[in-house]
Amino acid sequence: MNPSIEREGFSERLQQALRNADYSPDSPTQLAREFNIRFEGRPITVHAARKWLVGEAIPTQEKLRTLAQWLGVPAEWLRFGGEDGQAAGAEGAAGPARFESADVKLLADLQRLDTHHQALAREFIRMLVRMSRQK
Repeated sequence: MNPSIEREGFSERLQQALRNADYSPDSPTQLAREFNIRFEGRPITVHAARKWLVGEAIPTQEKLRTLAQWLGVPAEWLRFGGEDGQAAGAEGAAGPARFESADVKLLADLQRLDTHHQALAREFIRMLVRMSRQK
């Protein structure tokens, strides 16, 4: 397959996965920031994120796995495409996510906050997740 077509296909799937996860497919700054929060290796630049979004580059396998896990899609689908990739990614390998009633109430409470406080709560939760991974 033509490398240019491969990069463009990856870009389209990345943008689709970002939209499905309620992130902007038009912001390399947001992509770089959110990716770097989750990636344990060397951070990417905004320029690298832009190249992924416009189809000029495909990330390494390690970065691809981080993107796929973050966005809830199979890494194989994100890299190569396929018909049922999105459906498989929605449920993941362990089946659909199950929420307890306390989790649903917490999400409802989060939605009642103004945009600024929602962002603070999300960043706090991400910080806790990063801290727990380091243990």
